[in-house]
Amino acid sequence: MRGLADKVAIVAGGARGIGAATARRLAAEGAAVVIGDLLVDEGEAVAAAINADGGRAIAVRLDGTDAASQTAIVEAAVSQFGGLHIYHSNLAGGTQGDVDALDCPVEVLERSFAINTKSHFLATQAALPVMLAGGGGAMIFTSSGAASGGAPWQVAYPMTKNAIHALARHIASKWGRKGIRANVICPGVVLTEAVTQHLTEEYTARALKALPHTRLGKADDIAAAVAFLASADGEWVNGQVWHVNGGAQMRD
Repeated sequence: MRGLADKVAIVAGGARGIGAATARRLAAEGAAVVIGDLLVDEGEAVAAAINADGGRAIAVRLDGTDAASQTAIVEAAVSQFGGLHIYHSNLAGGTQGDVDALDCPVEVLERSFAINTKSHFLATQAALPVMLAGGGGAMIFTSSGAASGGAPWQVAYPMTKNAIHALARHIASKWGRKGIRANVICPGVVLTEAVTQHLTEEYTARALKALPHTRLGKADDIAAAVAFLASADGEWVNGQVWHVNGGAQMRD
């Protein structure tokens, strides 16, 4: 990708899965990467592997639902690498107990909101002033195909993921003329470590059978999309929601 060499990126939720793959891809493209996660040991292992391969990376403890923690990781990027150009806000979760709208407890909705909406809002508040001061940057958010898929078995996760789309479009329309790009990626079924722990072989076989493709997703598929949106090659893409899903949902 053009234009990623010597850029500084934060990957929130970068200790494993999509986030770890994104951290490795951005580092391979020449960016310095700050990996943020509550899984500090795993994040440090990803950073160590990047550094061993000749890249530049550090790991920082990040509680994405806490404003002070979001501010601290941005400060770490600036102090360690001199600025911030890319923020991949990749936190997700809070699905335990998430069922239909009549039976979903309010506390489940609130937990989902904190992880899947509030964390991205706080990331924006922490990162955007530094990007604006530096002449621009890219905010890239991970949402989910669940946001538009119409799932009868859960309500909180799709609701709170949908809010990210509005956030990205707000950022793009408000600050696009100042060099800020904001986009969303909605993965389909991606076989990350966390996903494979919870999906049965029957589920994955059924998902593949329904897909107009030869395989299910890999974390590297999403990392490649993030790298493009962060790069100079993707600089005219702004305010968009990309479904990277092997054709599971075919949308304009």
